[in-house]
Amino acid sequence: MRAVRPPSAPPVWRALSVCALAGAAAHIGPAGTWLPPVRRSLFPALDGRGRPWHIALTFDDGPARHSTPYFLDTLDRLAVRATFFVLGRALLEAPETGRELVARGHEVAVHGWDHRRPWWPTPLRDLSELRRTVAAVGAVCGVRPRWYRPPYGVLTGGRWAAARRVGLRPVLWSAWGREWVSGATARSVADRVGRGLHGGGTVLLHDTDRASGADSWRVALQALPELVECCRRQGFTIGPLRDHGIGVENARPGGQEQTGRLC
Repeated sequence: MRAVRPPSAPPVWRALSVCALAGAAAHIGPAGTWLPPVRRSLFPALDGRGRPWHIALTFDDGPARHSTPYFLDTLDRLAVRATFFVLGRALLEAPETGRELVARGHEVAVHGWDHRRPWWPTPLRDLSELRRTVAAVGAVCGVRPRWYRPPYGVLTGGRWAAARRVGLRPVLWSAWGREWVSGATARSVADRVGRGLHGGGTVLLHDTDRASGADSWRVALQALPELVECCRRQGFTIGPLRDHGIGVENARPGGQEQTGRLC
């Protein structure tokens, strides 16, 4: 007796399955750049690699009335300017803090409208929310943002395409303090940044606890003077992404490029 073969899936279902798999790959595939070894080796600009004598200082998740002003005061005392990746919703909740960022000479960049996770492909929503955030930055701060860092550093295909449509350049980070981790201290934040950062790198801290544990921003604030002093002690300048020269090949003027561990 000849074996009966099970019926194969209709062509339309096979086509739909292929399309679904392709869509999932397009959505999730680019998010692999979240892995530091991947972006360090394949996407140095996305890793925040700039001029070798410079360190870019960046903050995420703000602005917030209860915390961001403390960072502004500390940065003033340290004579440092930074890049603040703001959430559109947070900016509209604290517009005076957003205006103060610009008034004090800091750079404003886009972190998205809110801090949601991109579990499902939502390309139209991604584009709409980035446009909305760019518009909010223009209306509140009076500037046109240049940079985009997605929440959690997850740069899906939809988010990447949306950033290009609105004229934003994605950039993640080279080292972060992880000040939101339970038990984190100013010392642990400085040590973690120092282990991962070299000349030309980009530092990620947070100026608010909007998307993390209560008061975690205080740990980052306490670590800030030591991080700045460490950079300066080794001859690095520290400032915003606009001065970082991402994608520009530059030799250190008058000296040798510093490539060792920061602290």
